[in-house]
Amino acid sequence: MSAAAPPAGAEPASHVLYLHGFRSSPQSTKARRVGAWLAEHHSDVRFWCPQLPASPQQAVAEVLDGIAGWPSERMAVFGSSLGGFYATVVAERRGCRAVVLNPAVEPARDLAAAVGATTTWHGDEPFVFRPEYIAELRALTPPQPLTKPELTFAIIAKGDEVLSWQEMSARYAGCRMRLLEGGDHALSDFEAHLADTMAFIGLEPNARSTSG
Repeated sequence: MSAAAPPAGAEPASHVLYLHGFRSSPQSTKARRVGAWLAEHHSDVRFWCPQLPASPQQAVAEVLDGIAGWPSERMAVFGSSLGGFYATVVAERRGCRAVVLNPAVEPARDLAAAVGATTTWHGDEPFVFRPEYIAELRALTPPQPLTKPELTFAIIAKGDEVLSWQEMSARYAGCRMRLLEGGDHALSDFEAHLADTMAFIGLEPNARSTSG
């Protein structure tokens, strides 16, 4: 079965959540592209990309509270890098579909060096990544193997300059996976994979939007 094919019996998504990565924001190129595609082709789909707080525990709590009324069988969560880690946490807890893009798999280890004052990529907003956040990340670690790997579609670039593609592909073994030769951490060629990620959550382009 194609990685882009939706899971058997899955309904088209009516609610889509996008979770950005560390130091990122809803202004992320991929987040804005997902939102724009949905607005163009499926304007009835609810799209939410919140600004995530620095605390992992608070971030997940706010997200779960925000989607508490969403139907698990008709929702999907996208996540990039640290957002991919969070998306996996959400998908495990809600039993929904997830699309993860170069997802962080050991953020407690990898972000230990980031403890301290820093800024966001978009707008240079200052924030502090506190030492206790490492323990929060560790406590959030999803089960391995994942409970329902068939509900996750992972896009992983071997050219990722930040995360190990070997670790990512091992963590998401059993999931739908697209392993890219080359590429980069930002997944700069995301546009080439956008339609397939949408197909995985049961959404196809609106012919009226593409005919002209």
